Amino acid sequence: MTTRIPTTSGPRLSTAPSSIKPRQLSHLHAQLAQLSANLADLENLLRMTSVQAESIRGLGAFHGGLFMAASKVLGEETIAGQANAQQQQQRGGET
Repeated sequence: MTTRIPTTSGPRLSTAPSSIKPRQLSHLHAQLAQLSANLADLENLLRMTSVQAESIRGLGAFHGGLFMAASKVLGEETIAGQANAQQQQQRGGET
């Protein structure tokens, strides 16, 4: 069994311009077309994500406002309830 040692005197066949086959070129062209299509899809998705991020920010601000309003209302009710309870205790202690 003999082994074949590549020679270094001439250009390798895989790097020689004339060795590129039309099939390889068409495959590379198809891959480039697929890459271009994927990049266009990615650009559209990024644009949509940007719009959605702005909407989510607005929704977060609205949600925060609702939480602050609910906290204020519930806080006032709690304070009023505690004041009523203290008044009832004072009245109950007086009688």
